[in-house]
Amino acid sequence: MDALAQTFPVVQDLVGEAFFRAMAAVFVRRSPPMSPVLALYGADFPAFIAAFQPAGSVAYPADVARLEYARARSCHARDAAPLPLQALQEALARGEELAAHCVELHPSLGRVASPFAIVSIWAAHQGVGALEQVDPDQPEQALLLRDGSDVLVLPVSGAACRFVERLQQGETLAAATEAAMQVEPEFDLSGLWGLLFRHGAICAIHPSGGVTA
Repeated sequence: MDALAQTFPVVQDLVGEAFFRAMAAVFVRRSPPMSPVLALYGADFPAFIAAFQPAGSVAYPADVARLEYARARSCHARDAAPLPLQALQEALARGEELAAHCVELHPSLGRVASPFAIVSIWAAHQGVGALEQVDPDQPEQALLLRDGSDVLVLPVSGAACRFVERLQQGETLAAATEAAMQVEPEFDLSGLWGLLFRHGAICAIHPSGGVTA
């Protein structure tokens, strides 16, 4: 239960410590740890919260839990070297050929999307913004990426989230862009591309089906 409280501190704040520990006790009995290493214990906890009837009066804690577990995964993901600037410039110089390329993203890059304002709710509990000013029924998305010993939570559009999802599934830049534009016709590809490179999230670019250079 202490491990769950460390992974899901905002959820604990939202529901109260006593309720959280009671809920966690039920979860631990149903899904005990399979490993003595508890850093990533609780993968099923968000789904458990969503189905936990006593917590049903408020819908968003389960999605906040998904965000917090995504942060834990990002924190403990393996490391990888980001693409050097020169290599990126060489890739961009390929022009239209680049559309048929695939992009390898940093292993710590995660994404979460919700019909609730989970990013603003989480940020308010970090001292960024006021919780009472957050409309919880506003959909929000975020990318999560390890930066040193910290994990960044970067608010993005639904189209950006879809773009990253398709790249992570091994699709080409052209296919990922098309999918993003189905969500948002005015999808800002250059802005997202800059964000990903600025935070070291791009590790390699190579032709579809080819070998990473």
